[in-house]
Amino acid sequence: MADNKLGMKRRKQAAQLVSHLILVFFGLMFILPLVTMLTTAVKPDRQIFAWPPVWIPHPRVWGNFPRALTFVPMLLYAKNTIIITALNVVGVLISSPLVAYGLARIDWQGRNILFLLIVSTMMVPYQVTMIPVYLLFNSLGWINTYLPLVVPSFFGNAFFIFLLRQFFMTIPGELSDAARIDGCSELGIYRRIILPLAKPSLAVVALFQFIWVWNDFLGPLIYLKDQTRYTLSLGLQQFQSGYQTEWALLMASATMMTMPIIILFFFTQRTFIQGITLTGIKG
Repeated sequence: MADNKLGMKRRKQAAQLVSHLILVFFGLMFILPLVTMLTTAVKPDRQIFAWPPVWIPHPRVWGNFPRALTFVPMLLYAKNTIIITALNVVGVLISSPLVAYGLARIDWQGRNILFLLIVSTMMVPYQVTMIPVYLLFNSLGWINTYLPLVVPSFFGNAFFIFLLRQFFMTIPGELSDAARIDGCSELGIYRRIILPLAKPSLAVVALFQFIWVWNDFLGPLIYLKDQTRYTLSLGLQQFQSGYQTEWALLMASATMMTMPIIILFFFTQRTFIQGITLTGIKG
């Protein structure tokens, strides 16, 4: 009996060891591009394409970071990106929870049909609507402004509406009923009860929107013509030309562009994981 228990314990430990080794392997595979970007950012030009690869650059050229900021106006592009990203986050946090509340907590005829229509828009590729939407914004005179990149977020996002609706449906209806008995309006219930309970899911929405807008390349490429309005993603393209690519400066700029996302996720990972876990529990 003791031998059987010992054997089962050893098999369990072996299985855990194998699973941990697999996780470590895939973790290293995912972190390899980040390590390559960081090391290339401080490499001398002669070491960037050296073979075998130089993993620990020597000497380290820390001057690539200030040079990258002056090679193109990255600080100006960072300011533009922060403005667009902040307005987008505010837009989805105002619009998407309000729509999700109406679909999840208020009983009215046709809400499920409307919800299916909203969710079905996620199956339409962006390339299908890109030209009609561009023509619409062009007719409004919004080209070369931030309006096409900001205004749509104030009309809701189908994915976020779905995510928040699923979370709102997990909140007990008795809380809303008690508030109605006390004379609270629907907006009062939404503001005083639902939103405070939905902070984890709202944090997920804000983080997703921040990442999407911060890294967006196609939207600014389509709508922005004036270089003084460019975002960071468009700024990175300027390190490439038809004759030469400044790889070290490009990787240094990419590192500085990636760090805010990493820092933000590091400080919000607990809330983010909690929000992902709680959303979508009830259909």
